[in-house]
Amino acid sequence: MGADGYLLLEGGAEFGGQMAIPDTQALTAAGGPAAPVVIIPAAAAPDGNDVRAGQNGVRWFRGLGAERVEALPLIDRDSADDPAIAAKLRQARLIYLLGGFPGHLAESLQGSTAWMAILASYRAGAVIAGSSAGAMVLCAHFFDPVAGVVKPGLGLLDRIIVIPHYEKFGQQWSPRLQKARPASLLVGIDEETGVLGRGENGAWQVFGRGRVTVLVGDRSVSRGSGEPFRMGELH
Repeated sequence: MGADGYLLLEGGAEFGGQMAIPDTQALTAAGGPAAPVVIIPAAAAPDGNDVRAGQNGVRWFRGLGAERVEALPLIDRDSADDPAIAAKLRQARLIYLLGGFPGHLAESLQGSTAWMAILASYRAGAVIAGSSAGAMVLCAHFFDPVAGVVKPGLGLLDRIIVIPHYEKFGQQWSPRLQKARPASLLVGIDEETGVLGRGENGAWQVFGRGRVTVLVGDRSVSRGSGEPFRMGELH
């Protein structure tokens, strides 16, 4: 499988309900309770919610048994180039990107010192997790609902576009994305649901309350909690 770590993509409603299931799986994959966990709250910064959301994440992961959890003050492009923040990211074994505004999150991280540090940790086996906006920007492209357009993401996954909150409102984005990116795999993830795996061609597994739906053109496949699948099984 190589040295790359796991990716955890979540559909939203983080830090509550059945999100304990995928988050515990991610903590285990990161090395267990002693693994250093860092939370990136940048996506919550545009509406001034970054501090509260970051501390919610700290409490949540401590409640799951994590012993070393910190919310980093990474809220914009300037802070994403802070060497002290980058140093903590390089030491982390689980890096969690909060939900919020995907456009701001992507602009903050793209080409930054922090993103280079995240990549280095990932290549060394760290788990990279994202909920809603955090999951969206990990892909090569994402839909920015504020701007109403598809934008370049961070590119850890090339063909995949994540659609969060799928059972609530995300599925309404599908026709627009199918038209804009017809060759992409659209991965709709319900709230309180996560999918953990390695690479686009590797095996993934669903955890949590809802389902994960993969769409290509007029074809789709849906998987529920505990069910394994491969992202590229639809071509």
